[in-house]
Amino acid sequence: MPVALIIGASRGIGHELAMQYKAAGWRVIATARKEEDLAALQSAGCEALQLDVTRLNDCGGLGERLQDEKIDVAILNAGVFGTRTEALTAPPQSEFDAVMQTNVLAAMRILPLVLPLVENATGKLAVISSTMGSISMRQNSYGWLYRASKAALNSILKDVSLEAEKSACVSFHPGWVQTDMGGVGADITVSESVKGIRNTLASLTHADNGKFLNYDGSSLSW
Repeated sequence: MPVALIIGASRGIGHELAMQYKAAGWRVIATARKEEDLAALQSAGCEALQLDVTRLNDCGGLGERLQDEKIDVAILNAGVFGTRTEALTAPPQSEFDAVMQTNVLAAMRILPLVLPLVENATGKLAVISSTMGSISMRQNSYGWLYRASKAALNSILKDVSLEAEKSACVSFHPGWVQTDMGGVGADITVSESVKGIRNTLASLTHADNGKFLNYDGSSLSW
């Protein structure tokens, strides 16, 4: 039975990833912070692990709990937006720390622990990023703290891909999705986004390692 690890599965894209992989007959290991979210994941048949990605001990503990696993698909979905700024307004130190710890530092702690487990299965490792993190595609400064964090996440994923000998490590733009973050006026549903991500991951080979992709598999510019 193939194994999927979904980091940040309490709601939105992460939760839908867990549900779709479970419905497809996969063994799903899913993380969340809150007890009620862990209970919901367990009731859906997932193996639920408590994880706060901003806590060093939690991140280190994840590596211990997953030791010797073979992970066919690992997806780092956990992330926060921060203030939706319209101009070049410097964020408060506390908000900068919260966004960067969640979106950047957590990836630097978790991905090095997960990559060997994905390599064990010649699998796929992905991070949920955004076109807002692209430098070349950028046309405005809206949400510039979030943009900076996703640009940094893309950089981290690229570095991780350079250490991958057998697996495919990619960064995804999930589309503009109808989630709490994307809003009800977004272009696509969570189900459509996740279906695209899953289909794209299934088609990847090591030749795709290090790419920045749209949820439908089309290539994006860093």
